[in-house]
Amino acid sequence: MKLINITNSHSELVKEQLANTDASFVKVYSLGQTTVVYTGAPTHQDVLIVNHKRRIKETEVEYVVKRLLHTTVEGLDVIYCDNCVEIYIPIIQEKPVFE
Repeated sequence: MKLINITNSHSELVKEQLANTDASFVKVYSLGQTTVVYTGAPTHQDVLIVNHKRRIKETEVEYVVKRLLHTTVEGLDVIYCDNCVEIYIPIIQEKPVFE
């Protein structure tokens, strides 16, 4: 398996995401016939894995999480649908300490 950055080929998707959500970056990857959309915002990160022809394999989910998020699937909020998987990662911001 190999993730290939194809963000430049999806400029409309990137523009729409940046204009209509709180996203600060959007990256699109190809994993063969599977498309991965990785979005980051100040309060969370989202990974959407889509394949219009078949279900997403568990090995694909594990590979994407390892390569993009540098972690494992355990403990992550993963939602499985028919032909897509969404992974939501909240970013916990520490409250400032006043002295």
